[in-house]
Amino acid sequence: MNKTPVIEINGVSKSFKDVKAVNHLSLTIYEGEYVALLGPNGAGKTTLIEMIEGIQKPDEGSIAILGMSWKTHAQKLHRAIGLSLQETRFIDKITTEETLNLFGSFYGLGQRRTEEILDLVNLKEKRKAYTVTLSGGQKQRLALGIALLNNPKILLLDEPTTGLDPAARREIWKILEKLRSDLGTTMILTTHYMEEAEVLCERILIMDKGQFIAQGTLSELNAKHGEGDLIEISFGNNFDIEALGLSGIKKLNWIAPHTKVQIFVDNIAEVLPAVINSAKTKNIKIEELLSRKMTLDDLFISMTGRHLHD
Repeated sequence: MNKTPVIEINGVSKSFKDVKAVNHLSLTIYEGEYVALLGPNGAGKTTLIEMIEGIQKPDEGSIAILGMSWKTHAQKLHRAIGLSLQETRFIDKITTEETLNLFGSFYGLGQRRTEEILDLVNLKEKRKAYTVTLSGGQKQRLALGIALLNNPKILLLDEPTTGLDPAARREIWKILEKLRSDLGTTMILTTHYMEEAEVLCERILIMDKGQFIAQGTLSELNAKHGEGDLIEISFGNNFDIEALGLSGIKKLNWIAPHTKVQIFVDNIAEVLPAVINSAKTKNIKIEELLSRKMTLDDLFISMTGRHLHD
């Protein structure tokens, strides 16, 4: 079955004075797809999202959303898109329920939709609470609820869980996963949390200096750009790594000469038992051992030499 394009970006560029924030980008996002947009500050993520939102106009190129443009179908697109920003400020002395009713009135919606949203974002118990008393996680769930009032076909979320504790972050994830499974919502997510992109999104776009430098699933990005899984070992005495007789090693990175090393491998599950068994057989003491899959930040470092947070 053919996928239906929802957002089509063709040769889009945007400059601010001498800075080219977005440089001739093209991208197609399909119905029901969750896409993560990652990159350091200044990469052009916000400018790209603002052009999709209709806040900024491209200097060059075109953007079609559901086959429409902001120039000719602004009213229809406002009803088709839901937005949730990194930080949303509410009127302190109105309640959660009143806030949803207020924003719902912009779309001609009534109390019934407010009830549905309170249930969806798990804020029924806080319906009569003033927004000023809500926790950070509750405020972000309310902001997400506002974005969902109009039953949007497309969600644009700008770092929706920044500053939240892990439990509050996972509550947001559950809501977003439910939207995808129940409604087939399409989403673009900007985030600095590697785990968030990995958990929620099928496709990851890595952006730097106004361009996409890589895109794909995490496994595809690892295969193409990564250096493999990581095993880090600290030994109690000097040793010759070749004495372990290991296979499947892609790269060695010495942290402390002859005592601490990072080993990049194709498959942790295959190499790690061999490391432990070989060290034991050769009477080499392992003081510390760490193993993990490569993260998106690792990938970005391997491609650019910088961290995503830089």
